[in-house]
Amino acid sequence: PMWMKGAPIASKARIYAVTETGARFELLLAEPLPGGGWGAIISKAGRRRPGQTFVLDGGAVGTIGVRDGELTSVTFDVPVDDAYLELHGHVPLPPYIKRPDETADSERYQTIYARVPGSAAAPTAGLHISPAILDALASKGITVARVTLHVGLGTFLPIRTDEIEEHEMHEEEYEISGETARTVTQAKREGRQVTAVGTTSVRTLESAWSDGGLKAGRAKTRLFIYPGYAFNVVDRLFTNFHTPESSLIVMVSAFAGKALIDTAYREAVDKRYRFFSYGDAMLIQ
Repeated sequence: PMWMKGAPIASKARIYAVTETGARFELLLAEPLPGGGWGAIISKAGRRRPGQTFVLDGGAVGTIGVRDGELTSVTFDVPVDDAYLELHGHVPLPPYIKRPDETADSERYQTIYARVPGSAAAPTAGLHISPAILDALASKGITVARVTLHVGLGTFLPIRTDEIEEHEMHEEEYEISGETARTVTQAKREGRQVTAVGTTSVRTLESAWSDGGLKAGRAKTRLFIYPGYAFNVVDRLFTNFHTPESSLIVMVSAFAGKALIDTAYREAVDKRYRFFSYGDAMLIQ
């Protein structure tokens, strides 16, 4: 079998700000915009108005722009990039973790194989993978390959439509190396199983599959996988237990069937498994 794993680095994309009136709020910088601005999820967004200025931790002066759905555009007087956020930002722990981020989260909330900065969250299924596990896979002749999908709103926004088909995924950027594309294409042609580590790896692989092969390069995807989807690449899925009403639980239901997922989640509740980002995982095959 082959194991596919996502390799983005979760940036310290949560940062705090103060308005001219002294009101403190937080921003989650979710999507970079042309010209150096960001599309951000802003706390108390209804109180923010276009043209309002604020000061970030670290001293950068920002200006509120136009709100479009969940995101508000913001611009800054200095580059607010990964270097700035590393100094002044915070690990974007999910909102159900009811504590501030700690120094240990900077390491714990990354996979051991994270390489490319830019993700708004960690691909959390990969948090279970240790060097010892990778060594054990290699000793059994299992090929391990990497893909990158920068987690954004497409992954973590809940589904709010009455009909699943009406939900629109936000765009997320992914990248596949030529080596990975060749390896996966050959594996599929030889009938070998491909195991995806995490739903982000699933979206990447399924988005890039075309005309009987995996396409290398960088692209963006809005692929929404829900029941009825025919999987082209992924044969097995290693994933965490996801939040209700998320596109992720819909994806795993499409992969395994809703009845099996319901049974698995009932057992997880009965056995007191830990859910969500720092929780337990399951292998669906």
